[in-house]
Amino acid sequence: MKTENEERAGLLYGIGAYGMWGLVPLFWPLLKPAGAIEILAHRMVWSLACVGLALLALRRWGWIRELLRSPRKLGLITVAATVITVNWGLYIWSVNTGHVVEASLGYFINPLVTIALGVLVLQERLRPAQWAAVGIGFTAVLVLAIGYGQPPWISLTLAFSFALYGLVKKKVNIGGLESLAAETAVQFLPALGYLVWLGTQDSLAFGSHGAGHTALLAATGIVTAVPLVCFGAAAIRVPLSTLGLLQYLAPTFQFLLGILYFHEAMPPERWAGFALVWLALTILTWDALRTARRSRAAVEAAKATAAAEESVAMAAAAGGSAPSVVVASASTSASTSVEETPVSAPSAPTGR
Repeated sequence: MKTENEERAGLLYGIGAYGMWGLVPLFWPLLKPAGAIEILAHRMVWSLACVGLALLALRRWGWIRELLRSPRKLGLITVAATVITVNWGLYIWSVNTGHVVEASLGYFINPLVTIALGVLVLQERLRPAQWAAVGIGFTAVLVLAIGYGQPPWISLTLAFSFALYGLVKKKVNIGGLESLAAETAVQFLPALGYLVWLGTQDSLAFGSHGAGHTALLAATGIVTAVPLVCFGAAAIRVPLSTLGLLQYLAPTFQFLLGILYFHEAMPPERWAGFALVWLALTILTWDALRTARRSRAAVEAAKATAAAEESVAMAAAAGGSAPSVVVASASTSASTSVEETPVSAPSAPTGR
């Protein structure tokens, strides 16, 4: 059972992870004049170096042999690496070209897209509140599309790519650090090849704008790995429902940075679209918390039933009379709680 100190530490780790993801728009502009693709390539190369050192320190290498023996998992890792490449690259480009608010919207609607993929791909059943949230989210996209004069492609691409990434990672089912190491290993050679090609064209920013700029490009590995480590530490210490709430910190920080720091425009139609998304997320969060509460009640009732049945067995073995009323009462309570428990809430996303 988790102690109070462990849960408090887990909460701090979670706030740290999502806080860093939320503040990362402040980092990418520091890497200019490097272009978005060069920054992306450096992120891939230096992330592998950083994660490799972490795994070396932890002596966690056993998963490599198992992964290499599974062509299916290798294929899924390649798909995950491809999808997250799109996500990373578009996000970096969005921040450095003045689309921080629209990028934040992508991560706000990500939980809704994840639910939609669950229905379409995994044939999951939705509760009425989840259907309502998805419907409101779809309406928000329509409102924003009308306001923009076109669909919010940046937001939709970021949301769908990250949701698909989460779906693939769920099927691969390996740890966060191990998964990042495998994905960046897939990305490494193309990324390194692109950087070498830039160097042959005298277009490489790395090493051309001072030691500070070079160090910042190399730090993309740390910027990628550290929040993931914090997220992993939080995931084993706090309930999933808590992580589900913390995940909204990142897009909230990004949204506030877009308005207050980068001074991006927020016309009325954009406020209307965001308000609908926030309404959908409020409904989704309320439903998830209610479901978690009912699930806990069902577990407690089942434990009570098991304890009562054990006491009956002990009484029978001792030749005593069975407390049948207690057993019937506990069994009725457990069955009622289980019947009232809806489909489990969607899991929180993992990291960016």
